[in-house]
Amino acid sequence: MYLADLVSRAADAKLADEREWHLLLHYRANRLGGWTSEADDPGFFLAPTGKTGPQAELDATLTQFFSSDPVGRSKQPAQCAFIARYHWLKGKLAFDDRRLPPQRCDRFDAWFKELNAQSVTMIFPAAFLNNPASMFGHTLLRIDQKGQTEQTRILAYTINFAADVPPDPGLEYAVKGMTGGYKGNFSTTPYYLKVQEYRDIENRDIWEYRLNLTEDQIRLMLMHAWELGNTHFDYYFFKENCAYQVLTLLEVADPDWHLTDRFLFWTVPADTVRALTEQPGLVGEIVYRPARSTQIKRKRERLSEDEQGWFGQITQDPAQAKSETFTRLSLDRQAFVLDLASDYLRYRSVTDEGKAETYKERNRSVLLDRSRLKVLSEALRIEPYSASPEQGHKTSRAGLGLGWRNGEFFQDLTVRAGLHDLLDPDKGYNPDAQIELGVLSLRHYQPRNQTRLERATLANIISLTPLDALFLAPSWKVSAGMETVNRPGCSSCSSGNLNGGLGGAVESHLWRREVLFAFAEADVNVSGAYREQHRIGGGGTLGALATLSDRWKMMVSTTYLRYPLGDRSDDFRVFVGQRYTVQDNLALRFEFNRRYDDTQAVFYVQAFF
Repeated sequence: MYLADLVSRAADAKLADEREWHLLLHYRANRLGGWTSEADDPGFFLAPTGKTGPQAELDATLTQFFSSDPVGRSKQPAQCAFIARYHWLKGKLAFDDRRLPPQRCDRFDAWFKELNAQSVTMIFPAAFLNNPASMFGHTLLRIDQKGQTEQTRILAYTINFAADVPPDPGLEYAVKGMTGGYKGNFSTTPYYLKVQEYRDIENRDIWEYRLNLTEDQIRLMLMHAWELGNTHFDYYFFKENCAYQVLTLLEVADPDWHLTDRFLFWTVPADTVRALTEQPGLVGEIVYRPARSTQIKRKRERLSEDEQGWFGQITQDPAQAKSETFTRLSLDRQAFVLDLASDYLRYRSVTDEGKAETYKERNRSVLLDRSRLKVLSEALRIEPYSASPEQGHKTSRAGLGLGWRNGEFFQDLTVRAGLHDLLDPDKGYNPDAQIELGVLSLRHYQPRNQTRLERATLANIISLTPLDALFLAPSWKVSAGMETVNRPGCSSCSSGNLNGGLGGAVESHLWRREVLFAFAEADVNVSGAYREQHRIGGGGTLGALATLSDRWKMMVSTTYLRYPLGDRSDDFRVFVGQRYTVQDNLALRFEFNRRYDDTQAVFYVQAFF
């Protein structure tokens, strides 16, 4: 019997142990031995024990190839539902088409023909702090078609992995996102819809990385993408997320790329982009697609003071474009101002739904006046405000410090799982944005020979968004963790802390670039250091973040908090921090903190990894 012969030959060749088979089934080695697939839909497996049994799944797959019965969520014969498995096993076992006739896969053939793939591009929309799902950035793949140009690439399809999240999930999103409570699915979506979502609505810059894949690699990767329609994956926000799953697709294209092996505990999209660029010969051209807000800001920088006035007037009242004074400008400058006004009005029609029709009507008037000017729009190269993400520092960080606190010298070891804080080097990261996760600080106090956990931070997020006449987004912050406090009757006590604030920021250029910020905030402390075991209150913070040079950055802030609930008390704090970058992944840092009579200063050498 031919099936028995194939099963025997596959066992002799130990195909179930090969990396390609494990990649196709998404098997990962268990710590205590054995294998478990990361795929979570039973329909993805043809053997009852397929999720944990590579050999049983291979035998069942070969058996099902002889049947035309529909299998999987897509309800197709196994040869079509799992076409990448069929292609790989046929190459390994040289199927005799007379004894195992190949079946027609019309649905796959039509899908593959529609994609018309010539090349593949990794897409990285930059981080967007105002959407939790996009806080660390995102990655997806664009399938570039044959005959496309730079102007028509927006019509290509993408392969995207995302969690199936209900509208307005609230706090549920954080809980389920961290614990695998949502299903993650692959989908095929037109690229222009993604550009509209990321660039035009969420105002995220997009970076495109052309991948040097062969025709055979592209075909195998797309075959596997097709068969992933038969499963879902439990979505884990920090680990098995969009960036991780995109890497698993690329590993199928070339099993010699061990792209996911380096991501053991968490997967940050920017780190996965860096992993691709570090793979010799994989990444070709890198293309920048600016957000609409970036385009508007860069174009506005090219306006004279007089033209800025006209721009503001025309966006409020398009009839001003017909005024005699405006028409005295050269045709080129009139066109430039009207083009920018149209860009801004389109931006507002998308971001301000309540007044969308008003902005659309104004834009129609502006475009009508623009059409009367028989000059071409100026071709501008829009420069990003930050370098591409792979140029930034690595996301984990360790720091060794020496310091002094209230007359005691100490040594400090601080490790951060990720990602970036306001004093870290800006290159490759969103300016004025901070996301710190998983920070632990161990401190040894020299005189008393005591080592203690000084600080533990679950999350510390700050978004400083400088206000101007066009963009009026608020700044905000939130943090949660544990810190050491010194209180009367309780020296070096641990205190749980939850803090959140809303405020604003403005940008200046008195030195080089400064961001001045203010927050109104609420603060909750829980600790035996307080008479009532807790205190709840609020107050405010004033501060400044200054970029003094390419390598040198400084921040100062002062905070006053009053606690009327629980332990009635108040808190006055001063912070001064400076960072000097030695090289991309090495920095020197000094921090000074004072809270009433509790004063400390520490100098760090920090390495990113």
